[in-house]
Amino acid sequence: MEEKELPIIFFSEEIDFELENEEKTSNWLQKIANKEGFVVSSINYIFCDDEYLHKINMEYLNHDTYTDIITFDNSEQEQVLEADIFISVERVKENSAELKTTFQQEIHRVMVHGLLHLTGNDDHSTEDKKLMREKEDEALQLLVINY
Repeated sequence: MEEKELPIIFFSEEIDFELENEEKTSNWLQKIANKEGFVVSSINYIFCDDEYLHKINMEYLNHDTYTDIITFDNSEQEQVLEADIFISVERVKENSAELKTTFQQEIHRVMVHGLLHLTGNDDHSTEDKKLMREKEDEALQLLVINY
């Protein structure tokens, strides 16, 4: 029997990291995309360290800052998602400690945050940030239910 290729795939670059429950996480992210009115063609989540993501931030965005996530939207069709999402595992660990949450909860929040950006959600204004946080929280509740 031929193995079905998932539209959401997880990689790591320059670090030893494996996401727990990859298939369930992929299905969860697809459900969130569908809920937002999108289908996933191909999303690559690439987990890396601070330095790797900092280089990407400098090279492609000309930002000399450390960040937890950078999302590259490669979509060519409306309502169809194609993207590369880079996440600094180091930054997520730091954030989870600062926010007094678990690493698993924070990594999932950051993952869905990137996905929500792809579906047109912003976090520039105070109101946008509030709505983004509400959608993240709602998505995390679905993850708990489905795990």
